[in-house]
Amino acid sequence: MPERPYVIDRMISAKSIAARVEALAREITRYFEGTDKLVVVGLLRGSFVFIADLVREIDLPVEVDFLEASSYGDAMHSSREVRILKDLRGEIAGRDVLVVEDIIDTGFTLSHVLHLLQARGPARLKTCALLDKPSRREVPVRADWTGFEIPDEFVVGYGIDFAQRNRNLPYIGKVRFTEEA
Repeated sequence: MPERPYVIDRMISAKSIAARVEALAREITRYFEGTDKLVVVGLLRGSFVFIADLVREIDLPVEVDFLEASSYGDAMHSSREVRILKDLRGEIAGRDVLVVEDIIDTGFTLSHVLHLLQARGPARLKTCALLDKPSRREVPVRADWTGFEIPDEFVVGYGIDFAQRNRNLPYIGKVRFTEEA
């Protein structure tokens, strides 16, 4: 079946993202000041660009680990069934942990991950999301730090994909489907 044609309308520029990442890193550095090592957990795959930029701006000793959770697959809407596809390699008990998410939509994925990680006994467990869509929230969860609040649009870019495409865009854009010619 052929892919439905779409265009991408720019929503948040690369320059705006870079400025916001710097500001978030300053706030996170202040909050975790004095930690011996901050474990930054990126939720794959959408957060990989964001986490790379964010950890370079955090002025603390950091360890990076990844967890892959999915509730979307290649669909545009959450299945509400969260599956852990890749778990952490390291231990987080007694450590300061920052979970980095690309986008909070329904809240199912982040809520599931936070419950999973909290059960492992971190000293502090905080969250940072690049994007937040509060109008779509079905589970009461929110990030401690948020880059941008956005309306209910399907977005791509800066690591966020649509069926594994458009992750490489340096900006955030909304997907708009077009009629075939």
